[in-house]
Amino acid sequence: MKKKICLDTSIIIDKKVPELIEKRKVKEVIIPYAALDELQAQASKGREEGFIGLEELKRIREVCKKRGVQIKFAGQRPTLEDIKLARSGRIDAIIRDVAKTEKATLVTADYVQALVAEAEGVDVLYIPADIKTINLTFEEFFDSKTMSVHLKEGVPPYAKRGKPGKFKLVKLRDKPLTREEIENIIKEIVEAARVDEKSSFEIIRNHAMVIQFQNYRIAIARPPFSDGLEVTIVKPIVKLRLEDYKLSERLLKRLKEKAEGILVCGPPGSGKSTFVSALVEFYLKQGKIIKTLESPRDLQVPDEVTQYTPLEGSFEKTADILLLVRPDYTAFDEVRKTQDFEIFVDMRLAGVGMIGVVHASKAIDAVQRFLSRVELGMLPHIVDTVIFIKNGGVDKVYTLEITVKVPSGMTEEDLSRPVVEVRDFETGKLEYEIYTYGEENVVVPVKEEKPSGIRELARQRIYQIIRKFDKNAGVEIVSDHKAIIRVDNKKIPRIIGREGSVIKKLEEMLGISLEVEPRIPTLGNEVKFETDETGNSIEFKFKKNIVGKLASFYVDDKFIFSATVGKKNKIKVSKNSELGRKILKIIASNKKIKAFI
Repeated sequence: MKKKICLDTSIIIDKKVPELIEKRKVKEVIIPYAALDELQAQASKGREEGFIGLEELKRIREVCKKRGVQIKFAGQRPTLEDIKLARSGRIDAIIRDVAKTEKATLVTADYVQALVAEAEGVDVLYIPADIKTINLTFEEFFDSKTMSVHLKEGVPPYAKRGKPGKFKLVKLRDKPLTREEIENIIKEIVEAARVDEKSSFEIIRNHAMVIQFQNYRIAIARPPFSDGLEVTIVKPIVKLRLEDYKLSERLLKRLKEKAEGILVCGPPGSGKSTFVSALVEFYLKQGKIIKTLESPRDLQVPDEVTQYTPLEGSFEKTADILLLVRPDYTAFDEVRKTQDFEIFVDMRLAGVGMIGVVHASKAIDAVQRFLSRVELGMLPHIVDTVIFIKNGGVDKVYTLEITVKVPSGMTEEDLSRPVVEVRDFETGKLEYEIYTYGEENVVVPVKEEKPSGIRELARQRIYQIIRKFDKNAGVEIVSDHKAIIRVDNKKIPRIIGREGSVIKKLEEMLGISLEVEPRIPTLGNEVKFETDETGNSIEFKFKKNIVGKLASFYVDDKFIFSATVGKKNKIKVSKNSELGRKILKIIASNKKIKAFI
């Protein structure tokens, strides 16, 4: 006896109906309007199931026509509310009602739909989906050296082969891919991801989808979002340990003990995620609790590390949960949007060690992306270590520290301000300074300038005068208006003179400001003193009888000046002199001045 069959959405998408019509005695195929409208709604949103289902309905009609089987659409059309509630079973209920009304056998590949239909007394034919999760078609394009495969309709398939930073684009065949080939690949991926426990749908948007299928990250794009059906499949080809990067002992020590705000940056495909995976495993071995923030979740990390995605579409909600979990470190792959930077900052200031992945063509570019989002003074507390990855290896490491000083290239003491110093970690060389200029935060490269011909002539002229005091004197021209003279400690009082009279005459003669420093700084024995202001002078009063001895003054281990202790155990400095103004600023900033004999 021939049967009437009623199809639900799952069996249409599963492509089992034509085979069923050919093998069984079917007199009529009933397609509920609810199933048709659901497929249309999914296709309109760019969902793969919708496109697959609509294409399959065309094939079902052709098979029915060929076999002389009647086909008809029946039932009520679902409302907008019904379609919105499809996930809660509203559409399935409408389809079961159609099967009851038409007195037809409901054919489904959905186990839950089959159970409910049986409970309602509906005749059911359950055909479980035949889904494979291994040896999918797209895997034929991969070998051990393939980083990614790029598939687009009307174009031959291509693959990137090599290693991070060093790869070639290889044509896999001359024949262009057809739309049907790509649709079949997409169907396999979608079905496999649904049933595979290690896979997930990371992003679902109109005409676009990102799936994490086992170790593969798969991006699917459809028109009108893209100009053609396209699938990009990326697979990590190497898994490294931190030891494989051959980092210096000094850097390893910093990562273990001090680095808590780490930026891992580099251009796309340079190996950032591979390095972060190795860093996560490194911290895990150090006994740290590690979590990750990812979308999609494609970091290769041990099972002990929990990988989090946006909670209800928001990383901010995920961060709220993470702050309650209190991990030692969180790897954020990747920090791109303003909200991502805010979350990174918030978690770092809450005491969580952060590892952020940032796309950047240069290491300093990654730091600059924080400038518009955080206060300058907070920057070194949020980011203390910047690791730039290039061609799969560590190319550059920067450290950030804040200090108060006159920025390089400026000379006047009253221009001092908070400056974030960006130094090469291995050499300690200052490469960039970040400070506020006007109302803007600026990043200024610091370069060692070779003295110009005019400056060299000026240096020689100053040396000719100063060598009368010390033949081994050193002269450094720091700007067009200032020079530093380095002489023997015992010669300093002669050059300065009583209350700065000699140095003042030298400055007038040479037309340049002079700063005197000891050629070989020696601290000697620290002595106590009192500071007092009398009229136009600053007095340093010593308690012990040290008349005639040379006293050297330091602030934060930085040499300020030297002078001979005069009668009554005093040293006087005029307030109107450059040195006097400098000392007044130091006193006003509550910094401790130390004196050594």
